[in-house]
Amino acid sequence: MDTFISHSAQETVELGERLGLAAQRGWVFALSGDLGAGKTQLVKGIARGLGIPGRIQSPTYALIQEHLQGRLPLYHLDLYRLRDTQDILGAGLEPYFAPSDGVSVIEWFERWDGPPPALFCPVGLQHEGGDLRRIQYDLPRP
Repeated sequence: MDTFISHSAQETVELGERLGLAAQRGWVFALSGDLGAGKTQLVKGIARGLGIPGRIQSPTYALIQEHLQGRLPLYHLDLYRLRDTQDILGAGLEPYFAPSDGVSVIEWFERWDGPPPALFCPVGLQHEGGDLRRIQYDLPRP
């Protein structure tokens, strides 16, 4: 598990960009952290690293946004409004836990209690006060 201390939203985006550059087909970034921990900023960076143009927003009400224009497609899910695995299955989101053609980034992953994805990249974000964020992540090993 690697740890990164972010001192600003921009540093969080920059870490995300490095993660996006490293991302491979089938990876699932499983983001967890409280409101305001920096999840969406990290996703903006991952999208940048994948070469995805345009604005990235959290799909809180839509549940998912698909961005297909980059090096790999990005499937951005936000589970905040769902209670548990049953809600996730009921919403038809299970295929995004094993994307065959792209990368999934799932905010509020802790709502899922099913088996972890095969190419699981857990990312925990913790607000440390002010602009400081502690970000712990683990990338799949080849």
